Amino acid sequence: MVNDLFERIQKNKGPLGKWASQAEGYYVFPKLEGDLANRMKFHGKEVINWSINDYLGLANHPEIRKVDAEAAAEYGAAYPMGARMMSGHTSLHEQLEQELAAFVKKESVYLLNFGYQGMVSIIDALVSKNDIIVYDVDSHACIIDGVRLHMGKRFTYKHNDIDSLEKNLERATNMAEQTGGGILVITEGVFGMRGQQGKLKEIVALKEKFNFRLFADDAHGFGTLGETGAGAGEEQGCQDGIDVYFSTFAKSMASIGAFVAADKDVIDFLKYNMRSQMFAKSLPMLLVKGALKRLDMLRTRPELKAKLWENVNALQNGLKSRGFNIGDTNTCVTPVYLEGSIPEAMAMVNDLRENYAIFLSIVVYPVIPKGIILLRMIPTATHTMEDIEITLKAYEAIREKLENGTYKKVAAATTVDVSAE
Repeated sequence: MVNDLFERIQKNKGPLGKWASQAEGYYVFPKLEGDLANRMKFHGKEVINWSINDYLGLANHPEIRKVDAEAAAEYGAAYPMGARMMSGHTSLHEQLEQELAAFVKKESVYLLNFGYQGMVSIIDALVSKNDIIVYDVDSHACIIDGVRLHMGKRFTYKHNDIDSLEKNLERATNMAEQTGGGILVITEGVFGMRGQQGKLKEIVALKEKFNFRLFADDAHGFGTLGETGAGAGEEQGCQDGIDVYFSTFAKSMASIGAFVAADKDVIDFLKYNMRSQMFAKSLPMLLVKGALKRLDMLRTRPELKAKLWENVNALQNGLKSRGFNIGDTNTCVTPVYLEGSIPEAMAMVNDLRENYAIFLSIVVYPVIPKGIILLRMIPTATHTMEDIEITLKAYEAIREKLENGTYKKVAAATTVDVSAE
């Protein structure tokens, strides 16, 4: 008997999908309106927005908007047409690659259309079936999907646990000696949910004992960490030990695209073997020119990063002084851990949005363990001290309601169905 392919989908929508009728349009797939900023409109009301990755406030910066508009008028959205290898290569693409390489202190850079597909494709290109991958168990979904393409052996190590990594490197070394392959270690410069930096310096130190190459995804570190903003490797003083450095333009650069940086021979290999770039359209010129301007502002406007960290420290210190658990974040990502069910979390976020005018991201199972609610905030350079004070007061109020059972009662009474206005 052959079952209908869609029967399973119709019966089981997945751990998040089962909440779609209650959540869609409000908790997931919400519609924020207005200029990208610290305050936007949600369901017609102004809210303090803690849910966009516009770390340096470039998304709506007048200089950025001007360059983007001029580039769109000059080139349109299509130019250049075709993949880089065939007809989509320009001098400005090369210029951006050269400037990015100098900024992150690597020999060479290759531009990528998107961060997610870029990460998947880099992993696919770098390893053969004889090679072994060792990666942090809390790695981003794009890393996990890239590893899934690998036809050889892979091991996970406990999150940011160097002892666990060392044990798995021993396993990988024994296996590589049998297959004749190499070892690729993959981690993140910043883990985007918990806000911890990856232990890049400690991992690099293991090269004295093991023969492996290190690949770091620094999407949240680029532009926010390090003296010049070159990322977690610069922050930890080990950028030279990162063999393949990756970041996107979707965070600090407030745009679309990504890049990979490494020695020239590695980048030359990737240029001719990354399927996501060989068979996809080149990054449009309006994004390339926009990225050049954004990179220039990263280099020449240190006050943007200084303001970002002023806000980060005010928010995180304010939360800690009020007894909130923000884990061991040492980056801009600001998680607040509370205990409760998914319906309670939905009631809480509804309360925050409707009664306190605060918009933020809610993270629940299966992304984090059952019984935990993670309220994730992304401070930016555009937030104000007033925004922070209002938010801190709101957090004190919602914690009291969570602890006294208010949200449990609301969830039971309403099934938290606020998907429609």
